[in-house]
This record gives sequence, C-alpha cells and structure tokens, in this order.
Amino acid sequence: MPGLSSPRYRGIFPVAPTTFHEDGTLDLASQKRCVDFMIDSGVDGLCVLANFSEQFLVSDDERETLTRTVLAHVAGRVPVIVTTTHTSTAICAARSRRAQDMGAAMVMVMPPYHGATFRFSEAQIHAFYAQVSDAIGIPIMVQDAPAAGTPLSSAFLARMAQDIEQVCYFKMETAGAANKLRELIALGGEAIEGPWDGEEAITLLADLEAGATGAMTGAGFADGIRPIIDAHRSGDRDAAFAQYQRWLPLINHENRQAGFLAAKALMKEGGVIACDAPRHPWPPLHPQVRAQLIDIARRLDPLVLRWAR
Repeated sequence: MPGLSSPRYRGIFPVAPTTFHEDGTLDLASQKRCVDFMIDSGVDGLCVLANFSEQFLVSDDERETLTRTVLAHVAGRVPVIVTTTHTSTAICAARSRRAQDMGAAMVMVMPPYHGATFRFSEAQIHAFYAQVSDAIGIPIMVQDAPAAGTPLSSAFLARMAQDIEQVCYFKMETAGAANKLRELIALGGEAIEGPWDGEEAITLLADLEAGATGAMTGAGFADGIRPIIDAHRSGDRDAAFAQYQRWLPLINHENRQAGFLAAKALMKEGGVIACDAPRHPWPPLHPQVRAQLIDIARRLDPLVLRWAR
C-alpha cells in the first residue's frame, strides 16, 4: 500500500512555465523543448498549469491544449502533475477527470477561494476535496499556498488525508512550512503519502529535515537542486548543506526577485525557448533583475545555459 513509508512519487517535480510568442499566443514548439530540457535536467517528474505556469492568465481551451500537448510529448518518460484548481467543485472535478483521462499521474488543487475575501469553511473544503476525489482514481495534492488565503491547519489536513481516498500529497508553502510538515506527519502518519516542499526551494533544507519527501520548485535548474535532495535522502547532511549553500543565491533570486519569470529568462538565455515574455498584463522582468539572475546562474553553470548550445 502506498503511504509515507512507500510513496508512489518523491524527489523533484518542478513547475513547467507556459511559453508564449511575443504576441501572447501559445508557443507549443517552445513548450515541448522546455519539457525535454526539464527531463534532461534530472527531474523525477513535472507539474503543469500551476501558478508558476501563469495558469491564471490561460483560457480553459488553452488549458486543454497545454495538458494534452505536454502529456503526449512527455509520453510517460516522467510522471506529470496537472493543476486543476477552481472555486467550483464540479468544474474542478471535471478538470481533474479530464487530466486523469489524458494521462496525468496526479492533480494539484488549491482549496476553493476567490479574490481577497471569498473563503469557505472547513466543512465545505472537506466536501470539495471529497467530491473531487470521488471523480478520479489518482492522487490529489493539496496546495497549501498563501495565494488562497485560506487557513488549513495541520489537524484539518491530516483528517482529510485519513477521510478522503485520493487526498494524500501536500505541498506546503505557507510561513513556518517545516513545523507544519512535522505536525502533519505526526498527526497523519502513513496517510500522508507525500509531504512536499514548495516555494521554489527557498525553505528546502529545513523542510527536508522536517520530513519532506518531495519538492516542487522552479523549472530552471533542477540539476542544481536535485543533488541537495539526493544527498539528504542518503543521509549525507553535510553534502546536502554544502549543495544548498552553493545554490541558495540563485534560489533566493528566483523566489524573492524574479518570481515565475526566472525559469523563462534562464531558458531564453540558454536557447531552450524562443520568448521569455509573460502574458499581458503581467509586467516583463526588469532588465536589471534579469541581468543579475543570469550573472548568478553563469557562476553556477547550470544545464539550462548549455542544453541547447
């Protein structure tokens, strides 16, 4: 039986950016190259249509196109997590079912919310995840992220894991993630199949120490982050610390300065994708922020700057 001691998925599952042409239309050729690069960089799997994929700027039809294109192109080389978040229970369940039918290994779902003030009770959130679970036969990852603004206590998350069949993975991105992971594991035990780190690995080392078995990071430099996870898993905490210390300036610049545009800027600089522009009205990366990102990356020589050369 899958569980905390024998998870189906672990390791590094970066979020793939969504690639656009300069006019804002989908660039599916670049999207495929992006996926190929990510796989070659040593990922254990990948995620699409997350917030770092600009999912909030993509239409429903484009979601279908992106999901189908990526899953067909990956062709089983690595497992793919598809984000299916929506405030409507029925729409989220339908999105999740379609993702499963197209070959998704897992779906990632934020708790229902809308805007700055529309929130739901624990009873409604529990029912929401239960109905999504009933619609599919693959795991659900609960994304506990500040963007939702919805308090999700460790006790409530553990109870959902114990009550709801497919709710078994948890991506922690709120403040104090490491302590929350510890509490979740202590309360949920084997029902917590995947306690995972997020937030571009900015708290990765603390989260690994707390029991995280997976990390959902940015897509630009998995070849730098994976050795941290592998060293920690093997028990070599000194090597994990040294690798984390080495890559932390780039992790920090992505998390605190460049955001979801970091991966696309690195991929454009390395020739992986044709255009690194976001979709309007999101502003482009400030030239100085981009220049510093590339400078930090060049000092570390990640694969993204060499893969397409």
